[in-house]
Amino acid sequence: MNKAILSAATFAALTAAASAADLPRRAFPPAPIPVPVFTWTGAYFGINAGYITSTKDTARTAGVFPANVGVLTGNRPGVLRLPQDGFTGGSQLGYNYQFTPGSGFVAGAEVDAGYTDLDRRRSVVGQAGGISTFRRAGDFLGTVRGRVGYAFDRVLVYGTGGFAYASERYAGLFQTARGDLNFFGSRARVETGYAVGGGIEYALPTDSFLNVFHTNAVTVKAEALYYDLGQRTLPLMATGRGAGAYVTRFQNEGVLGRVGLNYKFGS
Repeated sequence: MNKAILSAATFAALTAAASAADLPRRAFPPAPIPVPVFTWTGAYFGINAGYITSTKDTARTAGVFPANVGVLTGNRPGVLRLPQDGFTGGSQLGYNYQFTPGSGFVAGAEVDAGYTDLDRRRSVVGQAGGISTFRRAGDFLGTVRGRVGYAFDRVLVYGTGGFAYASERYAGLFQTARGDLNFFGSRARVETGYAVGGGIEYALPTDSFLNVFHTNAVTVKAEALYYDLGQRTLPLMATGRGAGAYVTRFQNEGVLGRVGLNYKFGS
């Protein structure tokens, strides 16, 4: 009897084990796919265009010798404004480093250079009929700046500042009431100074129609810069029937606002 019971139990156990071996194994759930996180780290290059205008643009003139009394008598302008504004456009090259991907602080550097449509000529007639003409023109403006900002994922808000340089031309001439030239001076040089400002930049989604590369690498930006290239003193030397000399001091400060498009490597 006991042998029969033991045999039945053994058979039942073997049957259950065989049935269990035929059951499908439990599959583990698939590993979650990580969501890509945008980072501003990487080198970039791009183009920009905008509007530039002068903020301090006064030409101040004085006689050098006691006989040069044209300013004192009102025949020559002691103070004359030469406001300028126009188009600016160029390109930039830079590098950013983001300390934490997604949102976090970003530091970098940028070099840019662009054409500036700044050219102003102005003539006035003095009390004794003397004709005084001044001109100031700028062909290009460039900067070498650091950038520090904070990224909210694809949006970067930043401040910037650094070295500025520009090509400038100055000229002044005085004529008599009859139109005879009696004082003249001109100079062309590269001026240096500084620029500060700030802006906002946005990384386009891959499905944006502006993102022709269909990657995370295209960004658009808008920024404003204030630049100060100091002052330049221009001597106006006597010619023809003139005697002695005058000096004119030009100011060179302004602001620009522009938009830009960048292609960023390493996204």
